[in-house]
Amino acid sequence: MLSIQKLNCSWTLVATIASILALVSVIHLFLFPLAPSLDFFSQAQSSCVPVNGSSQAPTNHVREDLQPAADLDHRFPAGLHNEVVYRSAPWKAEIGWWLSGCDSVAKEVSIVEMIGGSNCKNDCSGQGVCNHELGQCQCFHGYTGEGCSERLQLGCNLPQSPEQPYGRWVVSICPAYCDTTRAMCFCGEGTKYPNRPVAEACGFQFNLPSEPGAPKLSDWTKADLDNIFTTNGSKPGWCNVDPAEAYASKVKFKEECDCKYDCTWGRFCETPVLCTCINQCSGHGHCRGGSCQCDNGWYGIDCSIPSVKSSVRDWPQWLRPAQVNVPDNAHLTVTNLNAMVKKRRPLIYVYDLPPGFNSLLLEGRHFKFECVNRIYDGKNATLWTDQLYGAQMALYESILASPYRTLNGEEADFFFVPVLDSCIINRADDAPHLSMREHRGLRSSLTLEFYKLAYDHIVEQHPYWNRSSGRDHIWFFSWDEGACYAPKEIWNSMMLVHWGNTNSKHNHSTTAYWADNWDSIPSNRRGNHPCFDPDKDLVLPAWKRPDGVALSSKLWARPREKRKALFYFNGNLGPAYPNGRPEDSYSMGIRQKIAEEFGSSPNKEGKLGKQHAEDVIVTPLRSENYHEALASSVFCGVFPGDGWSGRMEDSILQGCIPVVIQDGIFLPYENVLNYESFAVRIREDEIPDLIKILRGFNETEIEYKLANVQKIWQRFLYRDSMMLEADRQKTAFGHVEDWAVELLQLIEDDVFATFVQVCFFQ
Repeated sequence: MLSIQKLNCSWTLVATIASILALVSVIHLFLFPLAPSLDFFSQAQSSCVPVNGSSQAPTNHVREDLQPAADLDHRFPAGLHNEVVYRSAPWKAEIGWWLSGCDSVAKEVSIVEMIGGSNCKNDCSGQGVCNHELGQCQCFHGYTGEGCSERLQLGCNLPQSPEQPYGRWVVSICPAYCDTTRAMCFCGEGTKYPNRPVAEACGFQFNLPSEPGAPKLSDWTKADLDNIFTTNGSKPGWCNVDPAEAYASKVKFKEECDCKYDCTWGRFCETPVLCTCINQCSGHGHCRGGSCQCDNGWYGIDCSIPSVKSSVRDWPQWLRPAQVNVPDNAHLTVTNLNAMVKKRRPLIYVYDLPPGFNSLLLEGRHFKFECVNRIYDGKNATLWTDQLYGAQMALYESILASPYRTLNGEEADFFFVPVLDSCIINRADDAPHLSMREHRGLRSSLTLEFYKLAYDHIVEQHPYWNRSSGRDHIWFFSWDEGACYAPKEIWNSMMLVHWGNTNSKHNHSTTAYWADNWDSIPSNRRGNHPCFDPDKDLVLPAWKRPDGVALSSKLWARPREKRKALFYFNGNLGPAYPNGRPEDSYSMGIRQKIAEEFGSSPNKEGKLGKQHAEDVIVTPLRSENYHEALASSVFCGVFPGDGWSGRMEDSILQGCIPVVIQDGIFLPYENVLNYESFAVRIREDEIPDLIKILRGFNETEIEYKLANVQKIWQRFLYRDSMMLEADRQKTAFGHVEDWAVELLQLIEDDVFATFVQVCFFQ
């Protein structure tokens, strides 16, 4: 069970009794920063005390007017499964009582926000953003040095040899012009379209398949220069194809060439469009392929931090209204300004890390869909992606635009460290400067190294880590096995993950993909920590794009009588089925066992599951309307893939009762919400009895669980981040799209609100 920790949350629940003993208890809590147990919560629920902040905070914010714990039982009664409802969601009782009792007494505090005015060398030479707090440049891709004046040479190709004239394969491999600031391949001068990408297979010849139906394979040793550069009238090379003639089918071209890079649209990359940046530079800058080029007077990864050069009227909402203290010597050069802003705790300080941990990973990506949750079409309309790892970007954007954000590290309750592991892993080995050679090809090892370097940076450059040994720091690990990859130095911190493996049963890497396996990472780097600690960490939902049609259909609200199937699971079922994953270890064997018992589609041998039934659907055949199939079922399977999968989110968002089978591995919010009130957990050794167990639930219990699913489904949407995008589109075009219209009608708490409630309280 997650404890709302003193050092991992901004407020602590402390017993306030009119006795010296209670005072001693409070002092003890401040001197010994240990995570309070649930026993503590059940015994002490009578006041709310901020943890960090000004020296006046403990005195000013102790509330002695709450009823004692026994009375909270009556004020906020528990439900059928001992859940306590707070803001419509069924929480574990101790947490639900605490949130319900403390929410009403939280007060605003006055926070001094420092507005920086330090300058950078040569104003970063136009190739970077000046951090006006530190007076340091954050250089764009391909540039370095104190003033970003030094140009890097980031080659596209690995060292060549007679056998491999372009080097061994890497995503950036290039037989044409290499832009060495980004390690990206383009047509180059001398062609009709010099800025057209020549991505991967486009520039190389193919070997014919060895057998009928097999795919063509690129020969990375032989460039296909004719199909790139020729000016032949009927079949011009890719770099000389006129889009109008190609669309009119007047000319032929190499079909393997396409438009993979961000910032362009069309089959031939002929239309420049918006690039994808964090918060689209907040209206104070220009997005250049993933990095924000901020307007004068603004800085930060999303240009959301004002300097003394900015106008107060343009400051973001999280810094307004502000009382600005203008010094007497304001007619001279002002280095810093102090602005007094009223805020509610908890306060989150976001590190402005060197861009190599985030924005450069976005700027240099070779495939526009990688590690982002949206791109832009030919009319600059938002196209949401199905990139499951997009949750990392969504949460980051919400924190940066949140009223809980602060620039004052001394007042902060939490410190968010923005390392984008979804980009690191997606981009591992995609260019020579991101080589995994030193990591033996293990993306897990490369990712761990990035987090270790981020830790080294904040310890060396900032004073905040040591005050709690990092227990008030937050790191997000979005990949398949979450914080299994975390370096030992940061394990005290709060980990946000999608994979809550406590290692109580599966005490090893569970992925079937060898490059992500972490078993061989030595203990002197990783330590011996579990992948997830329910006392301090939190599993967040995976990203699911907003679908206007699905939202308007209100599938989540479909009643019991319209859910005809008892159980539904649609997904890869392993090697026994056509196109199934070949590894026996895939899904830890769970999907395979389910299919063996209940498969409703024939496997390679033409057999159905031993216990197949008409109202039980277990199939690898993708439904024509997956969401509709989920919404037509009472129970839906939630099983692992290579680590986590998005099946929990699919079930909840369509109003289906999730059936979880993965021993010792937590699902989203499972250590804080009362899962028994809306889900079913079945042990792996109970798989043969799955349907028998589900048929044993009476209609009252089924209706109860369905009703609770309907209460929490919005907590599995990243609506806050989506609405930030909707606001940007409305500002740009004067209207909102269908998905935004539907989201505007939702009023319950989303992922970000739940994150804030779990870690702190609102």
